[in-house]
Amino acid sequence: MRTLLKTVETFRVDSESEAKELIEEMKENADEYSVTNYSSTYKEKKKKGEVIDSGYEVKITKAFAPFWPEDL
Repeated sequence: MRTLLKTVETFRVDSESEAKELIEEMKENADEYSVTNYSSTYKEKKKKGEVIDSGYEVKITKAFAPFWPEDL
């Protein structure tokens, strides 16, 4: 028997406000899972010392089931 316990989803957004919005949206829509961990990291891509692109990496951990079921 296989049971999905948790997943980690990684997203890219353009701003800090979008990152916060995404995290709150995931928490509010958590019917079949619970958000157990989340983080956002600002990242820049540089070329010859100049920033050519930037964004936020958002990681969200979703827990679907405990390892040990409640009835054991």
